[in-house]
Amino acid sequence: MEFLSQTWPWYISGFLIGLIMLVLTYFGKKFGMSSNLRSLCSIAGAGKIIPFFNFDWRAQRWNLAVIIGAMIGGFVAVNFMNDPSNVALNPQTIVQLEELGIDRPDGKILPDILFGSEALKYPKMIFILLIGGVLIGFGSRYAGGCTSGHAISGLSNLQIPSLKAVIGFFVGGLLMAHYILPLIF
Repeated sequence: MEFLSQTWPWYISGFLIGLIMLVLTYFGKKFGMSSNLRSLCSIAGAGKIIPFFNFDWRAQRWNLAVIIGAMIGGFVAVNFMNDPSNVALNPQTIVQLEELGIDRPDGKILPDILFGSEALKYPKMIFILLIGGVLIGFGSRYAGGCTSGHAISGLSNLQIPSLKAVIGFFVGGLLMAHYILPLIF
């Protein structure tokens, strides 16, 4: 039972992701989280206002299971597989985070100042989260998909546009982490 109380090694998780990609490819489906958001907006009636959301979301019903699976998986990971020893950051990274005013992880995956209820106490943090959400939404629409869709589905199907998008995601993430984040905090 100890195996179920720890995070799984990369080779097990990677194998399972690869297996799911083979099944999706076999059935002619594409994986991506941003397409789920489009389906949810369509279900809510956004297609009456914005033509982008006016499509047959029922054809994407299978993909909505991904949202349910992600929520269940997140719940299981936080409540049953939360092993603080799995989060080992470089001491220099911890010092840099503390210089920015971001709390010491202490075994947590996400810092409370950014992703906990504490973030809602500060108007600056709410503004950062809202702007970040808008930029992520714009970026995933502009790139024709999100990081998971391009990195997992697109790269496994050897799509050049996905390779370009993933390179852009990584370059953007590095620029954000090293140059923009210190300016924000």
